[in-house]
Amino acid sequence: MQNIEETASSILQNSVAPVANEIDSNHEALKTALMSLGRSGLLALQIPRKWGGLELSQQDYFNYQLLVAKSSGALAFLQTQHQSAAAMLASSENDRIQQQYLPHLSHGKILLGVGFSQLRRSGEPLVKAFPTKGGYYIEGTVPWITGWNIFQEFIIAAKLPDGKAVFGILPLEETITLNGSISFSEIMPLCAINSTNTVSATVKNWFLSDERVVSFKPANWIHHNDKQKILRFTPFALGCAFASIDIMREVSKTKSLCFITDAIYCLQAEVNECRNAIDEANKNPDTDFAKKLHLRVTSINLAQRCAAAAVTVSSGAANHKNHGAQRVYRESLVYTVFAQTTAIMEATLKILSCGI
Repeated sequence: MQNIEETASSILQNSVAPVANEIDSNHEALKTALMSLGRSGLLALQIPRKWGGLELSQQDYFNYQLLVAKSSGALAFLQTQHQSAAAMLASSENDRIQQQYLPHLSHGKILLGVGFSQLRRSGEPLVKAFPTKGGYYIEGTVPWITGWNIFQEFIIAAKLPDGKAVFGILPLEETITLNGSISFSEIMPLCAINSTNTVSATVKNWFLSDERVVSFKPANWIHHNDKQKILRFTPFALGCAFASIDIMREVSKTKSLCFITDAIYCLQAEVNECRNAIDEANKNPDTDFAKKLHLRVTSINLAQRCAAAAVTVSSGAANHKNHGAQRVYRESLVYTVFAQTTAIMEATLKILSCGI
């Protein structure tokens, strides 16, 4: 991992962090940053080496995600969509689709998004799949797809009549064929990471052939997955916290106030403690869910508090949209609801209202 971490750190420090505010609002700058990682083969880190990946361990991947999030929330958010798609393809039983895609993902020769957050929603499925000869007809609305005009395709999830879900690859562009259509909304005006070009999709009578199927998942798979991997999004919040503390350090160079130094020391100690506890939890498969949940919401709370502290010490300058403190503050809002479940919402509210 050492060479990978050094390579990533060099790219992020020299080419990403200095233009993080531009990356946040300009999708071309974001795509340039993404491809700077791709040129070093850093876009499919968890897939096997035989497919061109780097096969990183869970801990090394965690460290990488934290480094990216510390440099740019928009880049962290965008690249993790592609990394997730790569991981899904790597575990697919469809050999043909693996051969078609996997060798090209690490360097970004093919860029993929994902569209399956709708599986978290209760009630009538937003996207349905109907079995037919040679595949499935897909119908419905995908509420959240990141990477419009950046990614070429995305992996959609659709509910089957028996409650299971089928995952398959669809084009991430307006498409009308004799076998159905896909249309997309305008780019959503998000409070942060706006350059990630997030849209919704309407899929009508789209034929997904068996050859384009990535995998099948059991009913309630996403809820089980969210519970089992509740710590997987903590590096984003921690990266935001570290970035906020770095902004405070920069401010302290021109504002020689001992209380700023004291605040940096206290917040740094809390963030380090949380990170170490998460590392231990990830190493220990017997860590119970309550402990993991507490660590998840603690990382969220630290992102919120550190970002607010960065705004505070930056004074009125932090009101400027392009100020670093403003950017990390908005990113902390995104991470508050990133892959949120009911349990995370409840625990987040508890720590906000009761401090526990």
